[in-house]
Amino acid sequence: MSTSYDHVIVGGGMTADAAAKAIHETTPEATILIVSADVDAPYTRPALSKKLWIDPDYTPADNDLGTVEASGAELRLGTMVESIDREARTVTTSDGDTVGYGRLLLATGGSPTALDLPDDDRVVYFRTAADYRRLRELSGDGRHVAVVGGSYIGTEIAAALARNDTRVTLVFPDDVLGGSIFPAPIAATFEKAFEEARVDLARGRRVESGTADDAGVHLVLDDGSTLDADAVVVGLGISPDDSLAAEAGLDTDDGVVVDEGLRTSDPNVFAAGDVADYPDAILGRRRVEHVDNAKSQGAAVGRIMAGSDEVYDHTPYYYSKVFDISYEAVGTLDASLETVLDDKGEGRAVAYYLGEDGVEGVLLWNVEGARDAAREVVRECTPGDVELAGRI
Repeated sequence: MSTSYDHVIVGGGMTADAAAKAIHETTPEATILIVSADVDAPYTRPALSKKLWIDPDYTPADNDLGTVEASGAELRLGTMVESIDREARTVTTSDGDTVGYGRLLLATGGSPTALDLPDDDRVVYFRTAADYRRLRELSGDGRHVAVVGGSYIGTEIAAALARNDTRVTLVFPDDVLGGSIFPAPIAATFEKAFEEARVDLARGRRVESGTADDAGVHLVLDDGSTLDADAVVVGLGISPDDSLAAEAGLDTDDGVVVDEGLRTSDPNVFAAGDVADYPDAILGRRRVEHVDNAKSQGAAVGRIMAGSDEVYDHTPYYYSKVFDISYEAVGTLDASLETVLDDKGEGRAVAYYLGEDGVEGVLLWNVEGARDAAREVVRECTPGDVELAGRI
């Protein structure tokens, strides 16, 4: 063993940042090592598809979270943890180092969903700051970028590119953009915003394969048609990076299974963020891939690793912003569920998604300051509650 730390954090995202800062605030004398496969120090991930594209005064330097300065952690970039020896309480890294830990946090996040596309630098699976920089190089000046994916990431990237002198074609499987998650009137409004921004919409289509040559990238869609572009960016979500945990014998199930204290099946190993399958206090066991969960769960697990006996009882929300539309949500957004739509006027609305046990999700469409109220509706409303309109 060459080195040993009180706390070793695997992963260098926003969860790792929040955990390291919380550990340092709770126990300033504790030693912390962050091992990150990323080439950049921790940064604010949502800005990669939003603020960095639309706020000319906000720069990549502003996006740095200042992790090392605020936490005193040692940060090893471009480094993988290849194995965990739980009995010896060590990890082995890709540079051949063996590192001891008192407590270990798995904040490994996830890897973007891949397609049958060529390994070409004009095909970007959008996830990291390096991906943002590459997409900046590939876009603008009227170039044509095909965006694959019509949900959270795909629509944000398409909107960002359209506002930055880029011709955009958005490929998505729904008949109406947002149709699988929004009630029909809201989906129609959402789609109209993209049409008005002159985004070409390839509705009801999926990408089957693709090729690349000197002329560009050529996509084959599931109806046999082709789409030619200067570059392609894929935003189809992620798969949790839980193989390290599984190989170490920890419980996994589409993520690393943890208890309400964010402990794995080994009491010295914790997991948080995108990779953690945790018991939500309101919504039940789930895995959440959004920034509110990354930040709040990271801070909680840091305090717990440093000795707190708290439990993670925060139910996260998620948000998005495209053009002049902002929306937030708590719980499940699934347009196949029965919905109650409360139109507030002036482009504002609240949608309630009803399941067998009551309200499963709440959409806040251009409505601010109502996250706690949305949580309470999901927590309290039963199938017999019919007077939902006006509740928020």
